[in-house]
Amino acid sequence: MYDLVIVGGGNMGAALLGGLLDSGVADCSSVAVVEVVDVRRSELAELFPGVTATVEVPVCRAAVLAVKPGDIPTAATAAASAGATRVLSIAAGVRITTIEAATGPAVAVVRAMPNTPALVRLGASAIAAGTTARADDIAWAESILSAVGTVERMTEPELDLFTGLAGSGPAYVFLVAEALTDAAVAEGMARPVAERVVQQLLLGSATLLAREGDPALLRERVTSPGGTTAAGLEVLDSLDVRAAFAAAVRAAAERSRELR
Repeated sequence: MYDLVIVGGGNMGAALLGGLLDSGVADCSSVAVVEVVDVRRSELAELFPGVTATVEVPVCRAAVLAVKPGDIPTAATAAASAGATRVLSIAAGVRITTIEAATGPAVAVVRAMPNTPALVRLGASAIAAGTTARADDIAWAESILSAVGTVERMTEPELDLFTGLAGSGPAYVFLVAEALTDAAVAEGMARPVAERVVQQLLLGSATLLAREGDPALLRERVTSPGGTTAAGLEVLDSLDVRAAFAAAVRAAAERSRELR
């Protein structure tokens, strides 16, 4: 019997598996991955030597559901039939009631929303407990997602706002990167140079923010009255960039609510 089975060997499932192994939360003998695509299953076997990669859910104590949203009910039922008493779903838009209907009342369900930076183990995830999930079930889910980033505990309705912010947020940041790169190129900088500069700009700024924790204070420190940064920020304020980001988060969160 496996302690944990990851159902779905795509990018996110593989990222979780790698994080669990590297962090020591799981070892090769205690975890298995389920993948129905032959080529991908062979790739997983090469990526994670010693980890069982199989077509069907083996007998297990717990399962992570990392398949497409439409496949979640089938995967949840298979995990429960294989003996899992805990299930963690990372599928977007699939509600706890749907998962619990597929597993039955004997299985503790936790729903999660990880974002794509989990692929490089710098993700932000949120978890919400199902009706029968206890404190130790929530801590278990938290320990799994902590292997690929930070974890916040929320109620299920709050996951919609989290999705609008952190789930969709990487795309907002990538759009900023695109815009800054294009702006530099338009002003005469070679694109390869602009791309390197913007990448380091975002990496350094994010690292500094993580260390200091106060974006408003950091912004003030780099903004000298009448200086270059002040001139740039004045343009952004005139275009109401803050309102644009607020509207983007609101729209994405509302779309997540519509997917119920």
